[in-house]
Amino acid sequence: MGHDQVLEAFQLECGALGDAVAGLSEAEWDLPTRCTPWTVRDLLGHVCVVIDWLPAMLDVPEPGEAEISAVEYYRPDDRFSPQTNGKRIALARDRAARPADGAACAEDFAATWRRVDRLCRAQAGGRTVRTRHGDAMLLSEFVLTRVVEVAVHGLDLADALGREAWLTPAAGDAVTELLLGPEHAPAADQLGWSRSHFLRKATGREPLDEAEAAQVERLGIRWLALG
Repeated sequence: MGHDQVLEAFQLECGALGDAVAGLSEAEWDLPTRCTPWTVRDLLGHVCVVIDWLPAMLDVPEPGEAEISAVEYYRPDDRFSPQTNGKRIALARDRAARPADGAACAEDFAATWRRVDRLCRAQAGGRTVRTRHGDAMLLSEFVLTRVVEVAVHGLDLADALGREAWLTPAAGDAVTELLLGPEHAPAADQLGWSRSHFLRKATGREPLDEAEAAQVERLGIRWLALG
């Protein structure tokens, strides 16, 4: 997926999430999510944190040639360890605690993603960045991992709030292509599922029943494990 396509998916999915959380009641902000121990407020704080890594990454010299892709970014190393996950939880809760109320949380998210979108659009297509894990990546590949965060956690937030998923077609297609690879992504359409249903199944948010597992096996679908 190209630089401009990734940025478009990022912009559209962030805009949809921002619209969804605008106007939530304080009670809704405190609802639990499947991402234990986070509430709706905490989970949006996490999304803010993972997007907000980008300004500092863009504020330093490029690392040179990209070493890994978005797929390789999800390799199972210490980035998914209990210690790292504990830090991830603490950072999210700290970010969520800063705004005075839920409306301010929504405003923080909107300001964060718009700033990042603006900074990324000012970069050349071949721009590289170094992640906090030490990975040298194309900016577009790293932004794709942020699309994953916004899209998949958007499903978590929609479920916590009891709403229909607001997943945008651009983000749904981008994450599906990442999970399956561009050559196998069309197979997902043969399942007859919506993109949101597919992503819930593919990321383990909903279990496959026997018939679904058989259909996935028949189509030769092998999806990426996100951690």
